[in-house]
Amino acid sequence: MRLLLKKFLPLVILLVAVAAISITALWLTGRKAPRQAVATQESAAPDSLKIVLTPVKGESKLDAQIAELQARIKGAPDEVQHLERLGWMFVAKARVSGDPGYYSLAEQTAKAMMNVTPDDPAAALLLGHTYHAQHRFSDAEAIARQLTSRREFVFDHALLGDVLMEQGKLTEATEAYQKMVDLKPSLQTYSRVAHMRWLKGDLDGAIGASRLAVGAGSPRDSEPLSWAYTRLASYELQKGNASSAVADTDRALQLLPAYAPALAMRGRILLAEGKAEEAVEPLRRAVEASPLPDNLWLLADALRASGDIPAAEAVEVQLARTGAIDDPRTYSLFLASRGKDAARALQFAVAEMSARQDIFTYDALAWAQMASGQVEKARENIGRALAEGTQDGRLFYHAGAIAAAAGADAEALELFKKARDLEMMLLPSERQALDQAFTALVAGTAQQLSSNQPYSRENRAE
Repeated sequence: MRLLLKKFLPLVILLVAVAAISITALWLTGRKAPRQAVATQESAAPDSLKIVLTPVKGESKLDAQIAELQARIKGAPDEVQHLERLGWMFVAKARVSGDPGYYSLAEQTAKAMMNVTPDDPAAALLLGHTYHAQHRFSDAEAIARQLTSRREFVFDHALLGDVLMEQGKLTEATEAYQKMVDLKPSLQTYSRVAHMRWLKGDLDGAIGASRLAVGAGSPRDSEPLSWAYTRLASYELQKGNASSAVADTDRALQLLPAYAPALAMRGRILLAEGKAEEAVEPLRRAVEASPLPDNLWLLADALRASGDIPAAEAVEVQLARTGAIDDPRTYSLFLASRGKDAARALQFAVAEMSARQDIFTYDALAWAQMASGQVEKARENIGRALAEGTQDGRLFYHAGAIAAAAGADAEALELFKKARDLEMMLLPSERQALDQAFTALVAGTAQQLSSNQPYSRENRAE
């Protein structure tokens, strides 16, 4: 298996989309827990079993499976085994629905298991996974380290690698992922390999590993396979293979018709093709399924690009209401990009850095610092964001704007050119801002050369 790893990666990974442990059958993953469960859990010592047996509304097949398990658990001789299955079903529900509340239910399920069998590694893995999904990375790391010291189980090492990566502990994350790959090649393994390759700037390698991932998946385990197809679509779009990206997204939606990541990907493809009006419908459905900041921002941009400004502003009001809670990092990027509240953008980015230190958090921090006028600090942190060689349009655009603000015109031009090569991955508003910044910089540099006068940033075209 080391040959597999050598073939596929210089092992550094960020889990952002493959950010959770997507596991076949019972080992599905997700984000936090149903919003209806949060208020129930505010007591100092909640009755975990009572909480997890509270009926959950819904009409899907997964909802029916959850209800069936809930009915069978209390007093059953194999209560702990049923609880384990229920916990991972809550995780699966979180991923499919985009409702972070289900992670809280999964957490309480793990605690209910521990009330019966305090030293149960299965309960610890479930609990560690919920902590990872809730961005409690240091807590999840403690659990993962304990598990990997006790046994050799593939998903223990996966959890450890995931939480180490989020905290910027790349060398240790590399070791954990190496052990995972050695133990079991699977959809989850290949998906991580793909993301590693993409992070290191190897787009072809990411596409190849993603194809292995979808080939290793099963329609019976639809959510992880849908996710893998969605990620493959993203890589294909970046490669310029729009038709392949569409086909991959179609496959993801055939498996899960209301799957928010695939619907958002469909909208991104249409936006990349300049079809903003057509992008609105799938993006509305993505927001209905998962009203997270990424999806709201996408929809708002599509509405603006299609000329429906009142509808865009209404979506942005919703984003302002929930963004700081649901995803502070993305909301920080949104605020800094819109120039709405640089102080709050910086506040959210700094807070995120206390929990995770991956390249995209460094990017958010640099962008907020740039918006706040802290150009030198922004230069330092955007350098960290670019350190792994990731080929990402937003990273290059931000880096170019920061370089331009610092007066590093030649560097800014090169970064803007790289961003323009990847502009199909940018939002419409970002493409517009990039074009304006690039044009202004080129015009200003030409003016400086023709007049043979020192060039001042204050004289640049707006």
